[in-house]
Amino acid sequence: MTLATNLRTAALASMALLGTAAMAQQALVPAQSSIHFTAKQLGVPLNGHFKQFAAQIHFDTAKPEASKIHFTVDTGSATMGSKETDSNLMGADWFNITKFPKATFDSSAVKALGGGKYQVDGTLTIKGNAQKVSVPVQLTQSGATTTAAGTLPLKRLPFKIGDGDWADTSMVADEVTVQFKLALTGVGKL
Repeated sequence: MTLATNLRTAALASMALLGTAAMAQQALVPAQSSIHFTAKQLGVPLNGHFKQFAAQIHFDTAKPEASKIHFTVDTGSATMGSKETDSNLMGADWFNITKFPKATFDSSAVKALGGGKYQVDGTLTIKGNAQKVSVPVQLTQSGATTTAAGTLPLKRLPFKIGDGDWADTSMVADEVTVQFKLALTGVGKL
């Protein structure tokens, strides 16, 4: 090998390592992030949110298909603003936090749609029940912060959320809307 070839190889290896290091430094900013959900009981919308969640994100703006996202939500942090309702959410019929303290999302594909829009496919697991989902995500950047926002409509019954008497959809609708805003640092320029 010539000196020029060795230098080129070393430069390419350094760039690959720097790219990996930059992606490894991506982090969720919980104080600027939120996950809200809306369900309907007897036709009346009820709003709630999760107070604790975490993410391991490796988002490559140049090659989104190589991106990986692992997201966890502490189901015991769910609140709808009422002690009685919140207590019920923790029980076996709803989130069963003793047996299933976390819900997870693991991406399987990320596709750029243009204009900062992405489709993130993956597996959402709640109460041990895994479902394939496709999540539309809009990315925006302001300074060093990238915000990923979107809305995901779900059906609760396939996840066994609201078992027993609560499975009656005339009381609590099957549909739940999840809205998220996740502030991230370390993401490359869009």
